[in-house]
Amino acid sequence: MTEYQTGYQALGSFYDEDNDSPPVENIIHVVQDSHKSRWNHIENLDEFFTRVYQYHQRSGFACMAVADALQLIQFLFVVLFSVFLMNCVKYDVLFGDKVYDTTHKVTIPEAVVPFDQCVHSLPPILVICLIVAGAFWALRLIKVIYNVSKYYEIRCFYMTALKLSVDDMANMTWHEVQTCMRNVQKELQMCIHKSDLTELDIYHRILRFKNYEIAMVNKSLLSLKYRVPFIGEYAFLSTGLKYNLEMILFWGPYAPFESYWHLKPDFKNIHKRKDLADELSKKIMWYGVINLVLSPLIFLWQILYSFFRYAEVLKREPNLLGARRWSLYARLYLRHYNELDHEFDARLNRGHKCASRYMSIFTSPMIVVIAKFVAFFAGSILAVLVILTVIDEDVLAVEHVLSTMTILGVVVAICKSMIPDENMVWCPETLMTNVLAQVHYIPDSWKGNAHTFKVRDEFAQVFQYKAVYLLEELLSPLITPLVLLCDIRHKAQDIVDFYRNFTVEVTGVGDVCSFAQMDVRKHGNPQWVEEGETQANQKQQGEDGKTELSLMHFHLTNPEWKPPADCSLFLNNIKTNVQKDALAMTTLQAMQTDNPLVNSLHSMSSMGGGYNSIVCSVLQPNLAAGGVDRANLASVMSPPISVTHQGAALGSSMRNAQPRLRGGVSKTEGPLQGSGGGMLTSVNDQVTVSQIPGGSSIYASAIGSPTGGSPLVASNVNIKHNEGALEMLSTEMSFSALYMHGLHNRRLHGGQYESLDDYHARRIWQRQDSSNMPSILETNEHSNQGQADQGQGHPGQSHLGQSHQGQRNLGQSHQGHAEISQGHNRLTQDQIQPSQDEYFQTQTYQGQGQRPQLQLPLLKSNTVEDPDQEPTFIPPHLEPLESINFVPNSEDTSSRLTKSS
Repeated sequence: MTEYQTGYQALGSFYDEDNDSPPVENIIHVVQDSHKSRWNHIENLDEFFTRVYQYHQRSGFACMAVADALQLIQFLFVVLFSVFLMNCVKYDVLFGDKVYDTTHKVTIPEAVVPFDQCVHSLPPILVICLIVAGAFWALRLIKVIYNVSKYYEIRCFYMTALKLSVDDMANMTWHEVQTCMRNVQKELQMCIHKSDLTELDIYHRILRFKNYEIAMVNKSLLSLKYRVPFIGEYAFLSTGLKYNLEMILFWGPYAPFESYWHLKPDFKNIHKRKDLADELSKKIMWYGVINLVLSPLIFLWQILYSFFRYAEVLKREPNLLGARRWSLYARLYLRHYNELDHEFDARLNRGHKCASRYMSIFTSPMIVVIAKFVAFFAGSILAVLVILTVIDEDVLAVEHVLSTMTILGVVVAICKSMIPDENMVWCPETLMTNVLAQVHYIPDSWKGNAHTFKVRDEFAQVFQYKAVYLLEELLSPLITPLVLLCDIRHKAQDIVDFYRNFTVEVTGVGDVCSFAQMDVRKHGNPQWVEEGETQANQKQQGEDGKTELSLMHFHLTNPEWKPPADCSLFLNNIKTNVQKDALAMTTLQAMQTDNPLVNSLHSMSSMGGGYNSIVCSVLQPNLAAGGVDRANLASVMSPPISVTHQGAALGSSMRNAQPRLRGGVSKTEGPLQGSGGGMLTSVNDQVTVSQIPGGSSIYASAIGSPTGGSPLVASNVNIKHNEGALEMLSTEMSFSALYMHGLHNRRLHGGQYESLDDYHARRIWQRQDSSNMPSILETNEHSNQGQADQGQGHPGQSHLGQSHQGQRNLGQSHQGHAEISQGHNRLTQDQIQPSQDEYFQTQTYQGQGQRPQLQLPLLKSNTVEDPDQEPTFIPPHLEPLESINFVPNSEDTSSRLTKSS
């Protein structure tokens, strides 16, 4: 690994003569308020700030203390109850194999071995397990007592220094608590090396080790991917392996850090790299051996704990194992630098629904056939047993009848979860883009290939079944020693080099991972930044845009933070690019050419909720400046968006919001009032006051006016603490991620960006049961006749009906095209304002032989007042092929169609 030269700064002592804070002032401060003097010069600020954060997120002292105490009781219960079941129950009496007394029913005392006999009959192996469990429980008890004392100390800090009570926790965001801490720092000097603490200083203290983990995964130092026979490449990271890695690398007795905030000096010396690597390799080997020796006990604990935790839940909800969750590997791969837990969880939670829908697209026909077969037979037997039970409840007294019914019910539920809805239609590329908008990271190889099983299998590594997660946790005691001994131990040299090359010392913070500084010049990726913005080589650059996206995220969640000059230059260049694309977005023709902003807005419009209205508030003013009306605005959007009613509806809901949100905001990202400096605002800044009535901003445009007419001026609406502003932060980051990925794609293609036709062609509609459907072309190819008829139409607009006579006459020459099934109301633009769940896109169906190509046309308005005027197009339907009913669903973020027979 290439050496990364870094200048280390020596931290000044509190008693140095050059210290900025005069000793006399500190003494006076302590005398003035003896209750606050305990917070002056806190030795371990990492632990202190982490506990302050946990105190806020876990709802105060009482909740934290009770939770820790109950965990102790839970551990004790699992151990003792397991011993009781294995050694103190007379199962022959309980099951009736041994006749105990025929005069009455068997009682519990008769089926249980007396306590003294049970204790004396314990086998040696159980005695050893109890001794080990007792020692572990005693250590946990000591740790809980210590933690509770620290919790009380943090409680005093909140009440004395921050002047915040427990009741304020649910009503305050972390950003507000952090602001209070920064103000208190000026008075109390918790950190003596600098008078003011920045937001980044606090994040570095809380996430020091987490940032190292993220960087190691991003640079593939901890790839955690292994070749498994018959499976292929598999990403494995269990709770046990993660715990061992953190103990080895960060806080264990032989870890490279001599304290929470300082790396051992030897690790900064290149001449000792060989000795340190050998020593670290031996320590990792001993950790692996210890795990191997303790693996039987840990494996037994995993089985018992999993049984007690999930057995009853699986009985009630058998489909729980078929649900999905983000893997532990994903929680490192998808995480930004300097991103707190609640911020990261909020991102993953928003992406969970569309990720689940994406994975549900892919089904195995063989599994579906077998599941239908098994469900039929199991359901038939279960139905007969249920009917017999209803007729005579004595049927339940027959041996194994109740257990048979339970097993059959579980089998039927599992089989039903494997059978997809035959009427569901999904667009994999759109769903993958929706996932990208929330989680912000996908490999370049996934883009445009979301419909392939290869991408599906790779995505399953980060979004796994809960059954797979449970299996990993059960096998973790056996696999973790092998990973430590056979993989991690051989990377000791790379780990030592990584610490030396990518560690910098920050005044007032200590040693931190240099990637966490989010310095674009040192760690920017040339494919993600403008030319000349970075000096990083292949080994110094961040991968997958980690540095750039992390910087944008931190900038939005901490708007008061002042980034360094290089970071500011990068952020300003991104906003400049957005503004240039916004200026070019004044005609319909420009919206269908090389414009990453348009593609980002197209992707956002498919995400549902208020995203359509936000996109409208961006597009409508810009296009209005170029003479494009609202109707034509709907024609270029895919999915089509409502430019008339949705903004007013969203505005109504926002205006009805309370002026101040109360409760449930402790998990909110960033400030309640939003960042106000994101790229959506940059787009709106390009539209002059004369172009937007009232000179409103993006936020006001999204809210609308009280009468549903023109947008309000931002000052006329208090949006600082309503739900609209609360969601704007996540919207800003989603848009930023999509746009930055768009710029990255353009750089990958040498400045060439796909046209809107190609963009639409990539959004291939996938039907889960597509055996009766024509094949869908994946590229937007036209016949020679269609190209000859293109005439004066703009390139890429043939799918809008401007180059095909059959599409231009649609709705005028075919009477049935403008009707839905047996209905008598025609579909006009005023009657159809589809939501995000009611659209699908134009594709070309190609038959065989000389059959003409069928187009899924975009419907044209029934009434055209001016024959010379281009017709106004509204969303398409498939009436020529079969009758289609739109089924709106406000919860879906993708399109759904149902067939009517």
